[in-house]
Amino acid sequence: MKQPLTAPHTVFGIEKWGKDMIVVLENGEVGLKNPLVPEAPAVSLPGILRDLDDRGVHMPLVLRVSSYLENEIRHLNESFRAAIARTGYKGTYRGVFPIKVNQQAQVVDRIVAFGQDYDYGLEAGSKPELVIALAHRLAKNALIICNGIKDAEFIRLAILSRQLGFNTVIVLESPKEAETVIQVHKELGIDPIIGVRVKLTNQISGKWEESSGDRSAFGMNTDQLMAVVDKLRDAGLLHCLKLQHSHLGSQVADVNDVRRAVGEACRYYTELKREGVPLTHLDLGGGMGVDYTGEKKAADNSINYTVPEYCANVVETVQYALDEAEVDHPTLVTESGRAVVATSSMLIFNVLEATFYDAPNAPEAEASDHHMVSDLIAINDYLAADRLQECWNDAMFYRNELRALFRRGFINLRQMARAERIYLHLMARIKTLVDGIDGPTGMEDQLEKLADIYHCNFSLFQSLPDVWAIDQLHPIAPLQMLNQPTDRRAVLSDITCDSDGKVDKFILADGVSPSLPVHTLPEDQPYYMGVFFVGAYQETLGDLHNLFGDTNVVTIDLRADGGFDLLHEQEGDTIRQVMSYVEFDPDDCVSAFRKMVDEAISDGTLKSKDRKLLMGAYRDSINGYTYYE
Repeated sequence: MKQPLTAPHTVFGIEKWGKDMIVVLENGEVGLKNPLVPEAPAVSLPGILRDLDDRGVHMPLVLRVSSYLENEIRHLNESFRAAIARTGYKGTYRGVFPIKVNQQAQVVDRIVAFGQDYDYGLEAGSKPELVIALAHRLAKNALIICNGIKDAEFIRLAILSRQLGFNTVIVLESPKEAETVIQVHKELGIDPIIGVRVKLTNQISGKWEESSGDRSAFGMNTDQLMAVVDKLRDAGLLHCLKLQHSHLGSQVADVNDVRRAVGEACRYYTELKREGVPLTHLDLGGGMGVDYTGEKKAADNSINYTVPEYCANVVETVQYALDEAEVDHPTLVTESGRAVVATSSMLIFNVLEATFYDAPNAPEAEASDHHMVSDLIAINDYLAADRLQECWNDAMFYRNELRALFRRGFINLRQMARAERIYLHLMARIKTLVDGIDGPTGMEDQLEKLADIYHCNFSLFQSLPDVWAIDQLHPIAPLQMLNQPTDRRAVLSDITCDSDGKVDKFILADGVSPSLPVHTLPEDQPYYMGVFFVGAYQETLGDLHNLFGDTNVVTIDLRADGGFDLLHEQEGDTIRQVMSYVEFDPDDCVSAFRKMVDEAISDGTLKSKDRKLLMGAYRDSINGYTYYE
């Protein structure tokens, strides 16, 4: 429980996971560094929030940093370029961004803009995503990779887009899909660009192992693959089969899994070439992970490689395998999504209030106290560092006995309240004694059960769905006072009316903890929390639990002079909007409420002069933000 007095911020591990983009300033505030201009001073994140608040943009909000997105796209493409140049690889690299990872227009538009110089393309896994992709002026050599289950309408649009110069690749997921492509080709008379998705047998390790191997959802086994090749040959379309796709897995933690999967993909590629298939592109799918914890090891929320190491392993493995098979080097394609966008967004919210599980003082003993209340008070007399466990046990025993007496009616509510206050004061004293002891005391796990609850202005289900659904870890830290020692521990509860709406696993410098070191809430200023690296999936997977809608969203760019520019603001959902999402007509609701108000006036239970106030309150609410204001 004890935190070091020197460099208090180090407890949060920001130096480990911050990627030199998230830093702590001398004044204790979190700062944002511009990776595109390393010499530029960091910008205070609370300073940005104060500026936004002055402009009328309030908590909670998602802050997108355009500079971080541009940096990741550059880093990925330049790393592949460097690996290709260093090894003498004779092909090139054409990356694509999977739209499903973040479908927001401001994100996709900027990815396309930043990727122009690299012929960076898009991956579409559905008809809506293909429609989005085709609305962008991609670079001449950029690809649109079409994955997922495709009907004739999807395939027709993909083939027709070829007439506008799009390099739209239809990746076949099954023999049935090949038949649909053949049929649509006959109708249109336009040659498609075709790919085949091959299901690899190599299975990655870790949380996402089911996204790879024989039981992965998409792709064809060898028997289906050969059936497709024969169908295309018989239909006179084998010359259109240019790309082999193999998904390595999701959030691949171990770089050796990358090597093994790429090596197996190369075996299919060389064998298909021997079958006379005129392949030119090898698509290795997604899988490049993000080191959320900063541990730099093969673990569920970490990875044991860097972006340059990933690119080098891919290029070297493909080059070696194809040289050995005397096959020309293909154009390499990857569909890295998480690694491109995760770091570019953060969720910011304010702490509204706290529930404490200790108390600074206790009531004095009274003659009328039940003897167990007196026994509970007496623990104060022998509470000492060398008797911590004994005192803990005694406090728990008497508190639980008193609760049982209250349930059976033997003590009243006021006596129970006094007992609870005494117990909480004992817990405060035990915490203080533990903090004063160097080294472990054996009490740490028990004291975690007494962590405060900090009630925060956000919805876990809307903004951090993976934290709730799959125990995804994101770095979380206070954004201010980091030059001061933390004096409390807390779990974070959201604003929803749901016991699952809480965060109780946190990335710290020394590992994952069930509570977060925090400060006593200041009385004269907001206490902000930041959840980092939320750019992948969180914005698109969120739901409307308790009808909390999208938060405010702001996109900024970090300037070289240490300032920032506001590029775009998207106001969060109003109550009116979320009502319409769940099939309520807001105007009908206003009419129904007005009718009840008028009936109340007719019945004499409401005064006419109160009608305006009541209707105004209803209308203000229905047009307001869904979050705490």
